Amino acid sequence: MARSFDARQAQTSIFEALADARQRYGAKKPILEDQERNPLTYTDLIRASFALGRKIAAFTRPGERVGVMLPSSSAGVVTFFALHAFGRVPTMLNFTAGIRNLRAACELAGVRRVLTAHRFIEQGKLHDLVDALETMTTVTYLEDVRETVGLADKAYAAAAGALPKRFAAKTKPSDPGVILFTSGSFGAPRGVVLTQENLIANVRQVEAHIALDPAWVMFNPLPIFHCFGLTGGVLLPILSGMKAFQYPSPLHIKQIPPLVKDTRASILLATDTFINQYARAADPDELAGLEFVVCGAEKVRDETHNLVAERFGNVPLLEGYGATEASPVIAVNKPEDNRRGTVGGLLPGMEVRLEPVEGIADGGRLYVRGPNVMAGYLNAAGAVEPPPGGWHDTGDVVSISDDDWIKILGRVKRFAKVGGEMISLTAAEDLATAVWPDCRHAVVAAPDPKKGERLILVTDRRDAEPAPLLAHAQQIGAPEIAVPRKIIRVPEIPVLGSGKTDYVALQRIVDADLRASRAA
Repeated sequence: MARSFDARQAQTSIFEALADARQRYGAKKPILEDQERNPLTYTDLIRASFALGRKIAAFTRPGERVGVMLPSSSAGVVTFFALHAFGRVPTMLNFTAGIRNLRAACELAGVRRVLTAHRFIEQGKLHDLVDALETMTTVTYLEDVRETVGLADKAYAAAAGALPKRFAAKTKPSDPGVILFTSGSFGAPRGVVLTQENLIANVRQVEAHIALDPAWVMFNPLPIFHCFGLTGGVLLPILSGMKAFQYPSPLHIKQIPPLVKDTRASILLATDTFINQYARAADPDELAGLEFVVCGAEKVRDETHNLVAERFGNVPLLEGYGATEASPVIAVNKPEDNRRGTVGGLLPGMEVRLEPVEGIADGGRLYVRGPNVMAGYLNAAGAVEPPPGGWHDTGDVVSISDDDWIKILGRVKRFAKVGGEMISLTAAEDLATAVWPDCRHAVVAAPDPKKGERLILVTDRRDAEPAPLLAHAQQIGAPEIAVPRKIIRVPEIPVLGSGKTDYVALQRIVDADLRASRAA
């Protein structure tokens, strides 16, 4: 049975919440594990956080924004809590965002120290990123820090582990809990400051929405620089008594399904793209033991729903919806109430309002407010600018049912005005997905002298032509102006590290093709 939500539950610091979880679920309960298969109990995690945090505190200042460039791993989680134990602010760096965006993130947040690991840099071949960061920050390797941990540090960690609330830095729920950077699918990343209260509130909201069992195991292959991976894959399980299994990359399609089975995972976090690939690569018994799969970050296709149902029986595929600015979960389906085509029910404790959008009769632009909504964005001076009145503009156009179930109609930026009609680019993508479900597609709008704008389909389907799209549109009664007439075929659709379509890279592809066409 799900718990009731009370916003007062979030009135604590993140490290205090960790100590409370240990008291509630047992000091010796294994709570964290990664591919090294060395499980840590609550007490192990707390002691390790104090031991590492004490060393980090020696070369950082209280309140300092410290860069963390690590994969989803036990080391990444310990580092996050180690910074909190000594009142530092974890600033999670997206190592897939490219050198320019990484440098911009560090400059925006005022990061002067970046924590990483030799092994991670070597295996990921990320030396160019380190070289770029070293021109503006000090890069510190965790292996080097651990070598300096001596008997005095271990004794301190043991004492602090026994009395964590007494030894941990005194911080307020309103103090920063993490700085994350939006994926930048439409432009430069923005720095998002989430308070400790924001993060804990979102954990408690999810607990109140879906009944979670402390005996379950959460399998997280999503990056912890992404809010879905951090809150959903780390904080939610650990603060709810579930073991959090961290895996460093969602791209290991063949390795993940057997590991899901071997770890006896109950919940798998994924995106549509990744779960579709896992389902195709997995043996029938490798994902069948899951209680459910939670998908976010991108729309879940009917083809993916059908594939999981056919191959793994009664494993629900729950689509959810969120934003980094909301810590991130705003809505999610439930195992017992899973409405395909929606992103689920609004989480308790949230307020919503819809602003009218010209040409859209059955929905509006979604604004959200609640205890999980961010402190604000970082401005150019590194200060926090709160959302006006606490309302975050999601930029999404949605419809909401009478019982607060949400359906995404598209991004405000992802509507085109074709011949005076507002056309959802997402709906146009859905047409292509229905015709060629095994391929990836993206639609962008380009200026058109006659119709205002026109739709361009970019697809990895080699023989894609407009005729099948038109035929399907006619069959389902969709307007013909919603069918892209121009098609650009590419080897693969560009995606971000989060699994979302990279519309910035996509626009470059389209612009280059249009220039080539004009020059021909």
